[in-house]
Amino acid sequence: MLNNPEPKKKKLVLATGNAGKVQEMDSVLADLGFEVISQRDLNVEDAIEDGLSFVENSLIKSRHASRITGLPAVADDSGISVDALNGAPGIYSARYAGDSCDDQANNDLLLENMRNVAETDRGTQFVCVLSYVRHAEDPMPLIAQGVWHGSLLFEERGTEGFGYDPLFWVPTHKLASAELEPNVKRQISHRAKALELLCQQLTK
Repeated sequence: MLNNPEPKKKKLVLATGNAGKVQEMDSVLADLGFEVISQRDLNVEDAIEDGLSFVENSLIKSRHASRITGLPAVADDSGISVDALNGAPGIYSARYAGDSCDDQANNDLLLENMRNVAETDRGTQFVCVLSYVRHAEDPMPLIAQGVWHGSLLFEERGTEGFGYDPLFWVPTHKLASAELEPNVKRQISHRAKALELLCQQLTK
């Protein structure tokens, strides 16, 4: 008896050039019948992120990737939001210290801006918004937001991760994000929470 062939996976473009994000997303969405492809592999340039929120910027990126490729698309927009700074760096997290800055410059500026803030007032969140569009003009995109609550440290700790991870204190584990094992972080992070919510919506 012939075995039934596996159903063909539906191609889905991820609006990023980050290979790690593509691998992570593909490993999760494969079970839902998707094959995740990086927009970089399809020669799609980055969109201009001129929105005023994580949701707006995520949608700008997913619609841009879908418009150019003709495929369904997913995009994430993420960053760190500090209560004492009215939510900054927020959507400007990647370029907090300037357009050509690096992670260290961003961390140094954030520490300086929070230098005189008491420990009890250093509440901080990592935020990730994922958007999924079936096509570029999709009037009902799927939106999933993950928030990871913690606080901002007074100095960097740990060597794992990237970005603001060395400054983000995870109270549930009593470690900085940069001190967590990568497999632990993938289970509890803002991106993990958003991806779980997106999968729930995709299966409805």
